[in-house]
Amino acid sequence: MKSRAVSKKSGFAGFTLIELMTTVAIVGVLVSIAVPMYASQTRKSRRTEARTAVLDLATREERLFSTTNAYSTLPADLGYGAAGSSFPMNVGSSYYSVAVAVVPGPPATFTITATPVSGAGQDKDKQCASFIVTNTGKQSATNTAGADATTACWG
Repeated sequence: MKSRAVSKKSGFAGFTLIELMTTVAIVGVLVSIAVPMYASQTRKSRRTEARTAVLDLATREERLFSTTNAYSTLPADLGYGAAGSSFPMNVGSSYYSVAVAVVPGPPATFTITATPVSGAGQDKDKQCASFIVTNTGKQSATNTAGADATTACWG
């Protein structure tokens, strides 16, 4: 029997530098689009936390008013926090701080304002810098320039 030498190709099966650089470029473009969009959506979802907090607090103020004929600036009177704590206080995941201003009257009024906590990340939200609810149920919002942003922020 004759022996035959089997020839093996010794080629390297891999990526070329051009293919690798093209892939890196595509990933870079996708990341440069995705990260800002993710940050924007995260800010928008945190706005819900602020709106919920001011509406809940307004409901508690009205409940207190129905039994005592007065509004309160003490979180303990409204079922928040321990006795001795005061407003402003951080709510939810501490992205927003809530403050209550009460005018004893007559007629008694309140204004509840939620503003982003500095350094928590939500302070970069330029479109919706504060959320406000009054005793009349009026909901409003302002941007960082102080202009009305109610439609964009409560809508």
